[in-house]
This record gives sequence, C-alpha cells and structure tokens, in this order.
Amino acid sequence: MKLKICGMKHPDNILEVAALLPDYMGFIFWEKSARYFDGVIPELPKSIRKVGVFVNETIAVILDKVLLHDLQAVQLHGQESVAFCEELKNILPKEVEIIKVFSIIDSFDFEVLKLFEALCDYFLFDTKGKLPGGNGTTFDWTVLGKYPSTKPFFLSGGIGIEGVAAVNEILKTNLPVYAIDVNSKFEKEPGLKNIELCKTIRRDALQRIPTDNKIKK
Repeated sequence: MKLKICGMKHPDNILEVAALLPDYMGFIFWEKSARYFDGVIPELPKSIRKVGVFVNETIAVILDKVLLHDLQAVQLHGQESVAFCEELKNILPKEVEIIKVFSIIDSFDFEVLKLFEALCDYFLFDTKGKLPGGNGTTFDWTVLGKYPSTKPFFLSGGIGIEGVAAVNEILKTNLPVYAIDVNSKFEKEPGLKNIELCKTIRRDALQRIPTDNKIKK
C-alpha cells in the first residue's frame, strides 16, 4: 500500500514531510487553490515521486511544469477528455505516470472509465465537492463495489486518521487499491502539513494496512 501526501506548499514543511518518505508528494498547479504551488521544489529523496496536480490545464503548461520540476507523475483533476489524455500520453516522457481523477457521487457511472484505461497508469477516486479536491469530505466507499476494472487506483477524499479502519475494510476486498491520498485532514492550514499527524499515518496507521493486497494485471 502506497501513501501520497498532497497539497504541499512551503519549502521547510515539504522537507519535513519528505523526511517521512511517503511514496508520492503532490504539488498543486491550479491557481485558484489555497494550496497553489509556485515555488521551487527542494531536492527530495529519490524514492519519492513528485506529482503535479492540474485542473483543465493546457498540455503545453503541463509539459513545462513536468520539465521544470522534474515531475514523475501528472494528476489530472479536471474534465480532461479521452483525446486530451491520449495527446498528453504521447507527448510526456514515457516514465511520467498519468493519474486521472474522477469525482464520485452515489450515481457515478463507472462505464466512463473504459476509454481512459489504456491512457492512464492509475485512476484516483475523490469526493465530488465545490472544489476539485481538498474538500475534506469522504464519499460512500461502498459504491466502489461496482468498480468493473483491474486498473489500480488511489483512494482519496477526506481521509483522516479516524478513517484508517474503513481503509482496512476496503482492502479486505478484491478491489485494486494501490495507494491512499491524504491532504486536508493532515494540515494545520491549507498547504501546511501537521507533521505529527503525517508521522502517525506513515508509521502507525499504514503498518496496520495489509501489504499483500494483490493487484490484478
């Protein structure tokens, strides 16, 4: 089980979180976000994959940010089309992962995922809210029982320390959960992570999450 800590903003805080060695760290390049990142990412341990989060951005801007910050993954958090994802996949360096986000409500139609499967390395399921992420609310995870794919995905949406038991329950299923994505429930303020809470999810909570959850190929 991988851990992604998203919404990083302040250099000193970035380094504090990086010292905990999460698998992914997310940097939001959407100007309307309170966690908008417009600085220089400090040097991070090689094991951490840097994720750029974009919302309905142009391919030119995404590519520029990937090259500028040496990003290892791109997270698409808007209404990006199949054609957009295909063009992006063809232009990005092959080693850069594409994570396509889908905001979930009870009536979500999982059939829409089929055309994206070959174009994305992972899906990410978040809660549909007023903003494209960072809303601090959790969707009804039982809807994932309708998930028809073997494509591994990130589970997001208001996950906090109190939600670890529920994460453990979903991992007992055959769902291909690849990682959990945490953000607002681990902050002192938008973009400033609470290091003690991050230590807890990294050290204690994730130790209780099964590590033998098999992802079907």
